[in-house]
Amino acid sequence: MSLIAEIASTRISVTIPVYNQLHFTLKCVESLNQGGISDAQIIIVNNASTDGTAEFLASRPQIRAIHNPQNLGCGTAWSQGSQASKSLWTVVSNNDVLFAPNTFSELIRFAEERQADIASPAMCEGDADYDFLPYAEDYMRIMARAVRWGVASGSCFMIHRRVFDKIGFFSCDQKLGGYEDDEYFRRARGAGFRLAIAGRAYYHHFGGTTQKSIKASLKQPNMSLGDRTYYRKMTGQTWGRRKVHQVRHGLRVFWWKNSERLRYGHTLHETRIGGQRNFR
Repeated sequence: MSLIAEIASTRISVTIPVYNQLHFTLKCVESLNQGGISDAQIIIVNNASTDGTAEFLASRPQIRAIHNPQNLGCGTAWSQGSQASKSLWTVVSNNDVLFAPNTFSELIRFAEERQADIASPAMCEGDADYDFLPYAEDYMRIMARAVRWGVASGSCFMIHRRVFDKIGFFSCDQKLGGYEDDEYFRRARGAGFRLAIAGRAYYHHFGGTTQKSIKASLKQPNMSLGDRTYYRKMTGQTWGRRKVHQVRHGLRVFWWKNSERLRYGHTLHETRIGGQRNFR
């Protein structure tokens, strides 16, 4: 392990909420281990999985496991794992992801050099139909200077302890299902914290597998897990404010996407569908 990775290993833990999808959890944990994150730094919150997840966790005693008797939702699981962490930096991540080596050592370096309080790696989302490790290494080298300020990715983000100390943990309101990340990012920005996505770190996100699993178990594939009207009212998103935000955010994404693509040949959010790479 490199000196940078050794320094990071004393300062970071990774919280992963899971609901079934054990095959993704196995790949995620393997990529963490290969990237210098030990089992002792991993916290898995098991939201009443029925697919062998509990047995897997029993076979890996160094992973800190929290078992809920029923699915308590994403926000509750995030809070449980984050409160169990004593690290300076806590990563909150989906289980349907693969991490490039050195992702978190590089993300910590970025956050401390650039004074970010919440930071996400760059992401490719969708089909893992490419040679992940060499692609990720090349991507991180090319995109090392690329940053999007003011935003983070809900499928993986790293939080400094000072954020929890000031604004608390995640909402446990299950009516928010799917909006917990956005609600927390709004609170963080409102409290003056800096959010960023950094190109010097990288991961692949298969995309939405847990939500699909929940919908399948409920036999409602087209349902929305969260109450959008409730969330908008909770956060004061009037029609006018939403429209202003949509226009501003759309312009920012247009600028980010096109400037990154012209300068680097990549963007900080890419997708792969049917063998085609797309920029977002």
